[in-house]
Amino acid sequence: MCGRFTIAIVIGLHERFRTIPPSFELRPRYNISPSQEVPVIVESPDDSAHREIVMMKWGLVPCWATDIKIGRWIINARADSLISGPAFRYNVQHHRCLIPATGFFEWRLVGKKKIPCYIRRKDGAFFAFAGLYDNWKGPEASIFKTFAIVTTEPNSLIAPLHNRMPAILSTGNEDTWIREGPITGRDLEEILIPYPEHELETYRVSSAVNKPDYESPELIRRITESL
Repeated sequence: MCGRFTIAIVIGLHERFRTIPPSFELRPRYNISPSQEVPVIVESPDDSAHREIVMMKWGLVPCWATDIKIGRWIINARADSLISGPAFRYNVQHHRCLIPATGFFEWRLVGKKKIPCYIRRKDGAFFAFAGLYDNWKGPEASIFKTFAIVTTEPNSLIAPLHNRMPAILSTGNEDTWIREGPITGRDLEEILIPYPEHELETYRVSSAVNKPDYESPELIRRITESL
């Protein structure tokens, strides 16, 4: 599962992901939660050689849904159900996206207490979650853009924290994932795999992250006291 993540830096984001510079201001985010709007990277509909940054709400609402509230429950998409799941089978072939991030949170159970932990690349660099998106037509023909983060089996670093982890794409697989057109089952098996644990680190952070509406750099500061 992935229920909270960060985009702690925005300088260099559009260069890193080779997007058209956005027309809106990007700002650091330290506690992104479901139902919030997030910058998502898609191929430009006018030029497949370029990418765009589009703001979307976290929580996938399939185009066929009768109620936008379904997005509350579809924040993640299991890699092993993308072909079979009714909310995913069309989008995995036609609506794939990159979710830029610098880290994510999980909680370690110690006794009866849940201790928040932050996971990031050891070099602090950007990475991308594999994502799916859709466009839902609401009242008065308004269009709502929403997304879900694909999850996969955990690596040895994440396994003590949770039985799932977000599908972090290797840099080399980002192009394969985001390109327009169908994707094969073999590609999915090769791309949506646990990210190498030796490239990641995890450490304890403040319990203030438990408040979804709280935003501060302190949320990703390392707490050195033992668990």
